[in-house]
Amino acid sequence: MPLKTPLTEVLDITHPIISAPMATVAGGALAAAVTAAGGLGLIGGGYGDRDWIERELRAAGNTRVGIGFITWRLADRPELLDLALEHAPAAVFLSFGDPAPFAARAKEAGVPVICQVQTLEHARSAARAGADIIVAQGTEAGGHGGARTAMTLVPAVVDAVAPMPVVAAGGISDGRGLAAALTLGAAGVLIGTRFFATSEALGHENTKARLVSAGGDDTVRTSVFDIVRELPWPAPYRIRAVRNRFFDRWSGAEDALRQEMAESADSPVDAFHAALRSGDTEESVVVGGQGLDLVGAVEPAGELVTRIVADAERTLAVAHALSG
Repeated sequence: MPLKTPLTEVLDITHPIISAPMATVAGGALAAAVTAAGGLGLIGGGYGDRDWIERELRAAGNTRVGIGFITWRLADRPELLDLALEHAPAAVFLSFGDPAPFAARAKEAGVPVICQVQTLEHARSAARAGADIIVAQGTEAGGHGGARTAMTLVPAVVDAVAPMPVVAAGGISDGRGLAAALTLGAAGVLIGTRFFATSEALGHENTKARLVSAGGDDTVRTSVFDIVRELPWPAPYRIRAVRNRFFDRWSGAEDALRQEMAESADSPVDAFHAALRSGDTEESVVVGGQGLDLVGAVEPAGELVTRIVADAERTLAVAHALSG
């Protein structure tokens, strides 16, 4: 029996599961597979590559999907929101910056707005900006995030913005995570890392294999991967990724990395991107969160959605039985 929540009602979906709009990873095929399974798939508009966005919107076909943007990046390329709205997305997802200007434009077009936040004040600001749904992202999440854990942030946000639907994010990889989020007052979950390790996700197969072999204890929050990619991320946000040789070499030596990038003819930037293309997981980056212990294989996204929901229903039934 489907888990009906305010999230499923607002987005008109069967299951309270959203796939995260992971930049360069969450393409049209992944988003379409999650939607086809009853959740909502989001394409990762990420760093604002228009050609990439157009290609992945086409890849989703006629399937109802949404699209996400890194808001501080969208501020430099606001026309990309117009591009997205032309495709009548199921939702627009905004994170890491002031959502107000973009939320208003999406709402004028009749598109639901999902805002991801990392603090209680962010949540209140997003509500004032007109968000329809708020994602409370815990520090357990892969990719960029803040400092608070989902266990404490989610219920605080639920209380602060009620009755607006709140979605939990950060380290959620299975049905137990969905069940836990619902008991914290969330109306559903946003899942990133677990959907990276799927057959439909973009990315090198070596990277996906490393996600399967790694565990939560292997992840770190750092700025070194953004420095070498020359991405000017705002100070509060650092990326969570799997520890590797590149991290070990440059962690604590960030100024030296910047200097070598500026002065060396054999730039670390070129070597990093070559490693990324070749699937060298020690000399590039493997983005992943603390839920990696629960990632056991690369699987089809639709099968993953079905299993997460079934496991959550069983977990909730067991918890209910304890009260009887």
